[in-house]
Amino acid sequence: MTTLHTDTVIFAMSKENKPVARAKSGDRVTFETLDCFSNTVKSESDVVSQIDMDHVNPATGPLFIEGALPGDTLKVTIHKITLEERGAVIASPGFGQFANEVTAEETVICQVIGETVSYKGLTLPLRKMIGVIGTAPSGDAINTGTPDDHGGNMDTTAITEGSILYLPVNTEGALLAMGDVHATMGDGEIMGSGLEIPAVIDITVDVLKECSYPLPLVETEDKWITIGSRPSMEEATKLALDHMSQLIQDLSDLDFNQAGMLLSLAGDVVASQLVNPNVTMRVELSKAIFEK
Repeated sequence: MTTLHTDTVIFAMSKENKPVARAKSGDRVTFETLDCFSNTVKSESDVVSQIDMDHVNPATGPLFIEGALPGDTLKVTIHKITLEERGAVIASPGFGQFANEVTAEETVICQVIGETVSYKGLTLPLRKMIGVIGTAPSGDAINTGTPDDHGGNMDTTAITEGSILYLPVNTEGALLAMGDVHATMGDGEIMGSGLEIPAVIDITVDVLKECSYPLPLVETEDKWITIGSRPSMEEATKLALDHMSQLIQDLSDLDFNQAGMLLSLAGDVVASQLVNPNVTMRVELSKAIFEK
């Protein structure tokens, strides 16, 4: 099985990046990842102002998938996310939804204990997820802190163990990279970080030909989830809704009006993250609706 290590990371997704490993469609691959701070926050005395902002959100890779060509779809099945024992969450002036109200920097180190996280005497459920995952974009390079149509820093809690993520192939080989794992994070990523933690991600990659899915797209055991990343919440939401409307029409006999009415009846709009250069919104719809 191919393994990509943390000595091969990128800070921008680009068609010009040189692949560090290769895989075939159907291969199982392991990505070892640094946390979003490049593992530089080790204690509660380490704060954001000390971090080299040119080296945040490292993504391990890129991986070249043989047979992946522009116009194809890359299917990424996430089998397992193995976490280290401790992670960091931060507060800092200028970060997150309380950016103008936070007056002092603070870092809290949290232990992962079984299926829980210990935070300031409180016990939180583990909610593993991959923050940064994407392929090379179709145009210019995009830094790993910014989500867009290629994926990137979507910070979407649904991108987790057992989920399937569909991504666009914009260049030969797709050039898949990932990192920025969180042990737990609430939807919205309110303060600008989840529980940032190093991890090992076990996936399978498959190349799909002539696939018309709107991308990026997440498939879970019971939901279809479309994702939109744009400068404003309104733009991101509209993109995710447009994609879900398209998906509904592809999966059923409903027309545009009827797909929209179904979304009014059964669709959920959720904020994935509100803190990155582009906001990420998603629309969720039960798969059971389409079962006959």
